[in-house]
Amino acid sequence: MSANAVVIGAGVAGLTTAVCLAESGMRVRVDSDLTPGETTSAAAGAMWDPYLAEPRDLVERWARTTLSELTALSSDRDTGIRMVEGTQESRTPCPLPAWSDAVGARRCAPEELRHGFVTGWRYRAPVVDMPRYLTHLVRRFTEAGGSFRSHHYESLAEAVREAPVVVNCSGSGARALAGDPEVEAVRGQLVVVENPGIDAFFCDDTPGADELTYIYPHSETVVLGGTSGRGDWDRTPDAVAADRIVRRCAAVEPSLAGARVLEHRVGLRPARARVRLTEERHEGALLVHNYGHGGAGVTLSWGCAREVVERVRGDRPAS
Repeated sequence: MSANAVVIGAGVAGLTTAVCLAESGMRVRVDSDLTPGETTSAAAGAMWDPYLAEPRDLVERWARTTLSELTALSSDRDTGIRMVEGTQESRTPCPLPAWSDAVGARRCAPEELRHGFVTGWRYRAPVVDMPRYLTHLVRRFTEAGGSFRSHHYESLAEAVREAPVVVNCSGSGARALAGDPEVEAVRGQLVVVENPGIDAFFCDDTPGADELTYIYPHSETVVLGGTSGRGDWDRTPDAVAADRIVRRCAAVEPSLAGARVLEHRVGLRPARARVRLTEERHEGALLVHNYGHGGAGVTLSWGCAREVVERVRGDRPAS
């Protein structure tokens, strides 16, 4: 059966968009030269956090939609999503984030703060085991009738000949595929260790911090981060960076110092000054762009995917 919509990219943006389109009744195929497990999304931490994304008004709406979806999905253990309480803390004074009301964040009392931190906020939010979650999305997509094809596109002109609707969720690959020089890779490295008994997340949210420090617990493992190498397209794990990550996290949570390292992950966040969610006509096909989410790919995934469906529906004649 031929597809009437093709989604380029098998990361969290592409898979979520494909799920939404397929569940709306379209025949959808995901085309990607990477399997879901090979994408940057599979290397992510990850948790809901509207992280450095613009435009702020749309990002807030997309993030809230996604928060609702992830919270609902957390009731199913097979999704890899858990609602976890924890803190974001800063070494310098700063206000609560604009999205704090969405998760009921409250300012930490002084005795709740880690050593060296002067302010922080506590809240409960979805923490996502990305390999398990991507498996869930693949299963949900195929159950809705979707299919996959291993394929590398050299141009969007090639893609729009495949179906009347094409959605470009190529992430950092959009720099070449869409000819978009605003897209830049931000290399992120993290370390996965055995969980020594940690059940709360932690993020260092100090403005302008030189290095990232975050701790995301899952049932059996803990994801430790991280790095933020702008313009670095190298996906090879760096042993020195990994050691620094573990040391920074152990300084916050001493029980991590002896935790056995299970895995090293590297991904390329698709950074852009503004998320690109736009549509255009291209050789008679509807081409929708959905990329540039930076470090907020999971956080914006459902909100952006739902908007893609709305735009596709608005472009299609009534049956």
